[in-house]
Amino acid sequence: MEESKEMSTEQQAANGAPEQQEQPNLETRVAELEAQLKQARQEAAENWNKYLRERAEMENFRKRQERLSGDRILQQKKAILSKLLEVMDNVDRALIYQDTLEKAELQQVLRMFQWQMNEVLRNEGLTPVSTVGEAFNPYLHEAIEAVEDSDQPEGTIVEEVRKGYALGNETLRPARVKVSTGTK
Repeated sequence: MEESKEMSTEQQAANGAPEQQEQPNLETRVAELEAQLKQARQEAAENWNKYLRERAEMENFRKRQERLSGDRILQQKKAILSKLLEVMDNVDRALIYQDTLEKAELQQVLRMFQWQMNEVLRNEGLTPVSTVGEAFNPYLHEAIEAVEDSDQPEGTIVEEVRKGYALGNETLRPARVKVSTGTK
């Protein structure tokens, strides 16, 4: 009998005590997990808000850069156009006095306009492409005719039909040229 009392006490201790210990541990664990979940949700909400603010900042930055780029382009256009307007003012003045100019004077005025326009273009970085006597280069020249009766070797430019221009290292407009075939 003593054994049965001991057993029942042992069984009670084995069965009852862990249940009472597990119950508080389970509740504590659930409370911890709920606290962690709440904290994770709060961090997720904060991260989402940070993400939205960063996206808004990036969009504002993009718009600001577009606006600044547009402003720079407009300022450059204004600067170039104001230089060209000075040339146009001189053309207008010459047209007013064209009836009083002699042929030689008119040619001198036209050369002055050409010089003034070339100076404006040169100051903007535009340079003419060299042609006559040069070897044909398809990156700089556009051949419009092959000339057979020429003293020049094959592939040499013998005549320029239209000027070509380069802006820095880039060809803005190729020169139209006539090229020797090297035969006579």
